[in-house]
Amino acid sequence: LSSPCQVKSSHLYLYSALYNTRLCQSSFTVSNRKVLIMQKDNRKSSQFFHVYSENGTKALAISMVTNTSILKLNLRDNWMEGVGGAAIADMLKENCYITEIDLSENRVGEYGARALSSMLLENSTLFSLNLSGNHVDERAARHLSPALIGNQKLQHLDLSHNRFGDIAGEILGAAIAENTGMKSLNLAWNCIRGKGAIAFAKGLEGNIFLRTVDLSYNGLGKEGAVALEEALKHNNTLEDLNISNNRIPLEGAIHLALGLKVNTTLRILKMSRNPMQSVGCFAILKSVQANPETAVEFLEFSDICVDQEFEDLFESTKETLPHLQVKHASWPHLMSTT
Repeated sequence: LSSPCQVKSSHLYLYSALYNTRLCQSSFTVSNRKVLIMQKDNRKSSQFFHVYSENGTKALAISMVTNTSILKLNLRDNWMEGVGGAAIADMLKENCYITEIDLSENRVGEYGARALSSMLLENSTLFSLNLSGNHVDERAARHLSPALIGNQKLQHLDLSHNRFGDIAGEILGAAIAENTGMKSLNLAWNCIRGKGAIAFAKGLEGNIFLRTVDLSYNGLGKEGAVALEEALKHNNTLEDLNISNNRIPLEGAIHLALGLKVNTTLRILKMSRNPMQSVGCFAILKSVQANPETAVEFLEFSDICVDQEFEDLFESTKETLPHLQVKHASWPHLMSTT
């Protein structure tokens, strides 16, 4: 079978992105809807779109409990909601082969998040989980916290486009301070600010495993930037930080610059669309230049116009930082010292 399988409109649609090799097919009925399950002989990945209902998700989950072939499962945008999310969680407690799963855009909410958090305390094979766009909020964060502390296998977690606010920032901050496995965490497009931003930065300061953190499109502001100064001073593992569009003013940029002056591991820093002006960009670049042990290779200031003073400073970095690249509004393409 070399093309996606389409069932009649009265049935569920399951789109499989398996490689073009022999497939085993089985079907059964759940709530008067026929579900066609695609299983692959060798261990590859599978994508199922438009399962639509909770019952459809339950049917799929049942078929996956004993499946030993699929390692990567994409269930993005299936409207499985809480009950469907719980069914997938139950399946993952039993299935010890799936290592990556995408559950984004499924509206699992608190109910689904609670079930998935419980699963993470038992599952020892999953290393990538995408829960982006699932209407999860502060209540869900309380369930996720013990899972992040107790699970040492999960390496990549996407919680972007959700409803996390200040309280969630505090809860998740405390959790990542104790987490001993995650390498990347995406919290972009949430509402973490104020005390939540400070607490999260504090947690980042104590974490020794995270390599990549995306906090773009939150509300860190000056308070969050001040807290991140300390995180950058003491964290010696973080390599990639995105804090674009966080209402970070000039004063906040100056504090971040102080952290960069001593940081030795950060390679990529993205600060686009913050009201830090050219002076803020200058302060960041100046600190990078002044740090003899800096690891910074890429700075992004998209949609922030810089002046000639910044351009001159960048030119002067060519000798000490020959591989540094910078992107900003005045020069939308990369500026390179090479």
